[in-house]
Amino acid sequence: MNISYYDFKNLPNESQCDIVLNQGHLMNETIKNELKFVLYEISSFTVEIVYNKNNRIASMNVFQNKSAYAN
Repeated sequence: MNISYYDFKNLPNESQCDIVLNQGHLMNETIKNELKFVLYEISSFTVEIVYNKNNRIASMNVFQNKSAYAN
């Protein structure tokens, strides 16, 4: 999927989650203090979803991949 960071950030949270879970590329996951941190790559940015111990989404963070623009 090709969507810009800003277009993604302007979507409702539910739409963001749908895109990440259905079209994101899983990069890494780790568990710490009963929380699971999962990193997904979407277009030229990264999305971190934090799951609680009941496997429900506790938070979501979106990061620009600055190195994608460096030449």
